[in-house]
Amino acid sequence: MQKLQLLKETFFGLDAAKQRLMIGSALAAGGILAYVVHKRRQVKSIPLGEGWWGTGEKPVSEDDNVYPFQVQTSDEEIKDLHERIDRTRYADPLEDSGFQYGFNSIYLKKVVSYWRHEFDWKKQVAVLNKYPHFKTKIEGLDVHFIHVRPPHRENQKVLPLMLIHGWPGSFYEFYKILPLLTENQDGLVFEVICPSIPGYGFSDAPHKKGFDSLAAARIFLTLMERLGFSQFYLQGGDWGSLITTNMAQMKPQCVKGLHLNMFTSRKGFKVLLSLMIGRYLPFLVGFSREDVRRLFPFFEKNVWEILKESGYFHIQGTKPDTAGCGVNDSPVGLAAYILEKFSSWTDLKNRDLMDGGLERKFSLDDLLTNIMIYWTTGSIVSSMRFYKENLKTGP
Repeated sequence: MQKLQLLKETFFGLDAAKQRLMIGSALAAGGILAYVVHKRRQVKSIPLGEGWWGTGEKPVSEDDNVYPFQVQTSDEEIKDLHERIDRTRYADPLEDSGFQYGFNSIYLKKVVSYWRHEFDWKKQVAVLNKYPHFKTKIEGLDVHFIHVRPPHRENQKVLPLMLIHGWPGSFYEFYKILPLLTENQDGLVFEVICPSIPGYGFSDAPHKKGFDSLAAARIFLTLMERLGFSQFYLQGGDWGSLITTNMAQMKPQCVKGLHLNMFTSRKGFKVLLSLMIGRYLPFLVGFSREDVRRLFPFFEKNVWEILKESGYFHIQGTKPDTAGCGVNDSPVGLAAYILEKFSSWTDLKNRDLMDGGLERKFSLDDLLTNIMIYWTTGSIVSSMRFYKENLKTGP
């Protein structure tokens, strides 16, 4: 009370000009404080940007209609596949090498024999067409997606959910869980949209350089808006995790929830470099002796394994057209290249097995259906280019 009384006496003892100055200063300080609080409460976002990935110059207008689409095949397509399989030349594996040197050719011959004589692509095409497919043109590209609406029921809450795949996957990887997501669970159900990343599967491949995760995110935001969703949920794995994260960063007001089954650090390369030299020169990267004692058993067990399994990442991130040149023309080479990832990424211990443990977790029909999506669309090279485009700004 004494301080307040002293403040009043001081203020009223000033002349009118000084009183106005004091009042103005107080108001300015209050305004600055209010602005700071407002800015802190504002949701930060990254720019949407713009792009055109079709051939030639961007037209004045673009068809924004959504068209039904069906996966199709033909006897000629299957005959061509079989002829290419029959011309395959195999290399003999090293004795007792398992999958340590890559896909073991002894087991590869078994997979290819099933593919050639038992796998029914026409049947699998019917499986793919079980759910409704669509295409719509965005930024010059025909974007493919499946759109699964739940059965209409009274008193159920329907949440729109977009699921985005990565490499070497496809929209097909979500088929097993779609019934779970679109069936009523305690009054809650999802309406699911699964797009193919441009350059993958039945989506057009970009015709211009620079198509990265930000471009894919913007295109998928446009897709959700075109389908009438102002708010929705996202799930992403592998490249899908980066794309969905970018979507949430671009339009946080639209993304009600984001679920990731893979995530990366923006400082990943710096952290990796610190781990690589930290044991030998810990003082250079700020590590203590205790840091070294705790970190490096983890490093040897995990980071070294990541380095051993990331050779594909380097070549696809630098020379994707070279990496894809051979497998784009050889169905057996394509299958070996992709299925080896399904083996080792499921369990690194599978590298010690002659069959790579593939059929412990997957059916050959499911594995080969994913391969056929890459093969029939000729999309392996364009899918690899996504690595280079996303690594252009640094490691």
